[in-house]
Amino acid sequence: MTKIIFVRHGQTLWNELGKYQGHTDVPLSKTGIEQAYKVAKRLKQEKVDAIYCSDLKRAKQTAEIIALEHNLPIITKPEFREINFGKWEGKNYSQIEEKFPELVKIWHTDPQSLVIPEGETFEEMLARAWKGLWEVIAKHPQETVIIVAHGGTISAIICRILGVDLKNLWSIKQGNTGISIVEFYDQKGIISLLNDTYHLQIS
Repeated sequence: MTKIIFVRHGQTLWNELGKYQGHTDVPLSKTGIEQAYKVAKRLKQEKVDAIYCSDLKRAKQTAEIIALEHNLPIITKPEFREINFGKWEGKNYSQIEEKFPELVKIWHTDPQSLVIPEGETFEEMLARAWKGLWEVIAKHPQETVIIVAHGGTISAIICRILGVDLKNLWSIKQGNTGISIVEFYDQKGIISLLNDTYHLQIS
């Protein structure tokens, strides 16, 4: 059994402004750094064998803070990046809705068929993230691994584990520094925790 602890990165200024980030390399905000220290404290008691993260700053910074509690290096994997939002990156929802009204309808009703201009589909994002996940699992049998990634990426992986279509993506919430735990037995993943953010309520 390999235990994977998924953690969404801490908050960024673009999160606070409601801007779509995707592959844009936005760092953590002051609030995001505080959140990262809180989730690090929450995970301090876990016996962790390795820490992986997306290669984007917001995930790397979160992983580096978590790693301080475990004296482990972080290993970056671009496969765990957020979806590439293409022409949507740097824009907020209102701006996107005004310029791409038909695509926004698809975004809400059938995200798996959405094609963002100059971006990536959710299927493409899931394919690379799933590949990266199984590379990690193969390398760490019988171990516990933290993967710091992004809301869309983690939610898409959870959909695949549950065996549901990506049109159900919005039924799975991943808050900033939300923790989700999945135990993998052979080819089967069993979810034991989903989007735990209780650590953010503790001062």
